[in-house]
Amino acid sequence: MKALVWPIGLYVMAALAEIGGCFSFWAWLRLGKPILWLVPGVMSLAAFAWLLTRVDLDFAGRAYAAYGGIYILTSLFWLWAVEGVQPSRWDIVGASLCVLGAAVILVTGAHQR
Repeated sequence: MKALVWPIGLYVMAALAEIGGCFSFWAWLRLGKPILWLVPGVMSLAAFAWLLTRVDLDFAGRAYAAYGGIYILTSLFWLWAVEGVQPSRWDIVGASLCVLGAAVILVTGAHQR
């Protein structure tokens, strides 16, 4: 379990960076925010890419697949914390399944070197 803490922390930070970066584009294009919103957005997306490379898996595809589950859970947190919309129970059930899948990929991927 201890081996999962570091990659999950990196994945959560990467997800927040990706969501924040993408949200800056959303805010500019869909919410009419000034184009300057893209500056921190691009920086955030660069941070996302860098953070994702810090996960200690040998293959990018496996790192991205495991990240997907954490991204979904973090997106629902964003929905609630930033956009003020409470996730439904089905959102939570679906995210839980994805996080379980991400954990399986992380645990088995770390042993397949």
